[in-house]
This record gives sequence, structure tokens and C-alpha cells, in this order.
Amino acid sequence: MGDFSAFLATLNSYIWHEYVLFAIVGTGVLFTIWSGFCQFRALTHGPAVVRGVYDDANDPGAINHFQALSAALSATVGLGNIGGVALAIALGGPGAMFWMWVIGFLGMAIKLTEVTMAMLYRNTDNPENPHGGPMWVAEKALERKNLGGLGRAIGIVFCVMLLVSTTTGGNMFQAWNVGELTEEYFSVPSWISGVVLAIAVGSVIIGGIKRIGKVTATLVPFMCALYLLAGIYVLSMHVTEIPTMLALIVKSAFVPTESAGAFIGGTAGAAFVFGMKRAIFSNEAGQGSSPMAHAAAKTDEPAREGIVAGLEPFIDTIVVCTFTALIILSTGIWNRAPDDALPVVPAVSATDAGWQFEDSRVDGSQWRDGERVVLVVAAHERDGGFNQYRLEGTVASRDGRYVVSWDPFVSDVEPSIVGGGLYRSYVGAELTAKAFDSVTPGLGKWLITIAAWMFAISTIISWAYYGEQGVVFLAGEKPVLAYKVVYCILVFVATLGFVESAADLDNFTGVGTGVLVCANIPICWFFGYQAMRAYKDYIARLKSGRMGPDHPPPSLDDLLSGRDITK
Repeated sequence: MGDFSAFLATLNSYIWHEYVLFAIVGTGVLFTIWSGFCQFRALTHGPAVVRGVYDDANDPGAINHFQALSAALSATVGLGNIGGVALAIALGGPGAMFWMWVIGFLGMAIKLTEVTMAMLYRNTDNPENPHGGPMWVAEKALERKNLGGLGRAIGIVFCVMLLVSTTTGGNMFQAWNVGELTEEYFSVPSWISGVVLAIAVGSVIIGGIKRIGKVTATLVPFMCALYLLAGIYVLSMHVTEIPTMLALIVKSAFVPTESAGAFIGGTAGAAFVFGMKRAIFSNEAGQGSSPMAHAAAKTDEPAREGIVAGLEPFIDTIVVCTFTALIILSTGIWNRAPDDALPVVPAVSATDAGWQFEDSRVDGSQWRDGERVVLVVAAHERDGGFNQYRLEGTVASRDGRYVVSWDPFVSDVEPSIVGGGLYRSYVGAELTAKAFDSVTPGLGKWLITIAAWMFAISTIISWAYYGEQGVVFLAGEKPVLAYKVVYCILVFVATLGFVESAADLDNFTGVGTGVLVCANIPICWFFGYQAMRAYKDYIARLKSGRMGPDHPPPSLDDLLSGRDITK
């Protein structure tokens, strides 16, 4: 498994090369300019559509616009909004958030384009259960150019990789995280969490897209509101620092951020790369996933659903991720002071594996067995002239004493310890939880656990539907029930301890999502003109007054339940 995982990690480095990320950015710029900054329409016209004033029970489709948006958001708003932002700031500095804003803005144009294309080519043979996505776009669009075989082949490759991403990143990775987190915080065996998750997911996905739409329409607004309210509480304790933090985000996007405390310094280039990566992974623009949820919307206007989809990156990246970033920055957890002092500076020696520091004795009352800790060391220069690095180690109890065994450090310069302070190794969501705890002890533990459960359930549910669309394209409707059963079993399997680390699943899903992007982005380039033509025609009719709401907005209860589109 180790060699195969290493192979996947190497493959990921090629699939997710920076040039691929630049291609996604270029695609966003292209469709932003081509559409005449469609983000404006998404933010002004989109909310009216979501509110239900354009819903028509006679249109083909299964769920209303609000439910379609909720189903797509439930797959994107998740642990990435909590842990991904923390990782971007820890590696790239505050400026990473600025580039997340930029990618969120450009992602709105990509989502509008890919969803409009999916609506143009969706399969409505059964108007109550339509199917859509990049695989249908590739097959039907190329079929019109007498290249149906090529289109089918592209669709098959896309669906195979879709199923890989669905079962790993969209399913097992989420379940594994929740099981581990719940066991660590509350000592509940991971497999029990797996049973609960499998039952909860199964009870929803067996009911199809209509039940998924109803559940996500309730769950997504609730979980976003819960997280944002907790964030508002934390920010209210640091309200005077918010303008300073916003200025720091903008400044750090263009100039280096000096090292301080736990932060080892970062260049503007690092802020750009890490911010861009986390934003793309967070809002899934260009991956072709959310068009499958939006294709179920009840509408006869393809561009209208594309405009609704444009709201996704705004909500996911510009709103939710910004809250996380401001919480981390305003509480100072990202560049915090050491948690403890290192009593004795350990000696360092050269080994075949790299520079090796001697084990360090630490105060047992401050640390626990198996805990990961960090030292800041100075070594060779990296980009921007910075020369500080994180040296990680593991605390172990030996004969009543606590010592830290340090990982080898590779450098052509002998490393030296900076400051002599020990830091707890907070990774991703743990850093965000610590930021909440710094205001009210215990808040992070409960909030992140509850949020992780809700985000995981919503993500697993939505990705189950995405995988179902892949199964339908490959083999029709007959295998769908068997697929759903296997999918629920995998939720449970992920919590049994067979998965050695999140990195193994992440390598699988990285390859899967990377291939999805490589297949979907060219489809956007070749057939995006059709989406732009439909969008501009729709806006022209809207501006001329030839199209408008036919009825007042439905009640909130009808909107959430989908009764407003029931004949």
C-alpha cells in the first residue's frame, strides 16, 4: 500500500501541477469577460430565482432552484471551509485569503458556464428524474459533430474517475474524519459513528433526488447559520481588529509576510499558490460535479439555473471561508506564542536520513503521549529569502518521563533552533477549533464536532447522487439500488480502522478530481460558447421585460419542502 500510495502522490503532483491551476484561473477570466461580468447577475438576479418567484410546476425537473443550490452547496461547504482555510493561512500567510477571494469571484463564472452547458444537454427522457453533467455534454455535443464515439469515451473516463472521487473523497474521507474526531474528543468508538452515518445517509439517498433536495434544503442553511453565528460571536470579541485584519490580507497578497511565533514567514507567491489551491478544492469550480445536482432543477431556462449556480462560490468561498480566515487571524492563533519552553537545546547530528536532533525531555503535565509538537528551526534559504522551517516531533512516555522524538530534517545546511519554544501541531480544522477555544474554552471542541457531523452527512449525501449519475451514464438505472447499498456500506467500512491515514484517501481522491478537471475544463473551452449564447439571450429577454416573475414568492415552508413545484 505504501508504494502504491507513493505512486498516487507522484501522479497527483503532475495532475495538480500549478499550470493546471493556472488553466482554471484562465478559464474563469475568459468567461468573466465573455459574459460581461456575470457575477453581477448572479448576485442580483440569482437570489430572486432561488426565492422561488420563477418556479413553475410544469417545467421539466424534480426539485426547485433553492433545493438544487442547497444540494450542490452541501457537497462544497464542508471541512474544507474549516480546515482548508487554516491550512492555506498556515502555509501561505494571510494573503492566501485574498487569492481565495479572487478564485471565488472567477469561480462564479466557471460554475455559471458549466451548469448552463449541463442544462442545455441534460437528459429529460423522464422529466421527473432528469440527468445531466459533463459526461452528457461531451457525448451529446460531440455526437452532433459526428464524434459520438469520442464523446462517449470521454464520458466513460469522466464517470470512472467520478466514482473514484465519490467513494473516497466524497464518502470515506468524510466518514473517516468524523469517526476519528468523535473518538478523539468523546471516546466514542469510530465504528459506532460509522453505523450512525451509514443509517442517516441511507435513509436519505434511497429516496432519490427529491428527498436529497428536501434534506439539504433544510440542513445546509442550518449548518451555515450555526457556523456563521459562532463566528460572529468570536469576531465580536475582536471587532476592532477586523479592519486591520482585512488590510493585512490585502497587503500580504502582494508583499512577503515576516515570520512571527508559530508562523515561519511566507512570500506573496506562496500566498497566491496556496490560496488558489484551497479555493479551487473548496468550491469545486471546474470539476464538473455540481452541474449534476443543478441538472435536476425544474426549469426550462438553462441559463437561469447557471445564474443560480454562480452563487455557490460566493457563498462557499467569499462568505464562509472569509469568516474562518478572520477568526484565525483576529484571535492570533496563526502566529501564536510558544505553548511551552524547550528546557534543553538538543544536539543535532548528520545521518543518512538527514539531520537528526536528539530526543528532548519535556514537562509531562503540558503534553500527552502521542501528541505532535513543532519547533521552528533555521536552515537553508527558501523562496523570498526566508530560512525558517517547521520541525515536527512526537511526544512519548518512557519510564515515567516524557520525551519528544524528532523527525529527520533534510537540508544542505545544519539546522539551528529558533527561540527554543515548543508549539502544539495544529493541522487544518484543529487550528480553527483552537481559535474558537481561545475566546470560550470548549467552544471549538463542540462546534467543530457538530459542524463536522453536519458537513460530512451533507457532503456524503450529495456525492452519493453524483456517483449515481455516473452509474446511470455507464449502465442505466438498474444498478442504482445496488450502488446505493454499496455506498452506505463503504461509509461504515471507512470507520473500521482499515484506512491507515487520511493521506491515502486524499491521494485517491486527488487523482479522481484531477482527472475530472482535466476532462471538464476542455469541455468548457470547446462548448462554452453555447452557454454564453444562452446566457446572453436570457439576459436580453430579462432586461427587455419579456420575462419576469409570474407569481409572488412561495412560503418558506413550501420552498424548503418543494411543494411550490408540486402539480
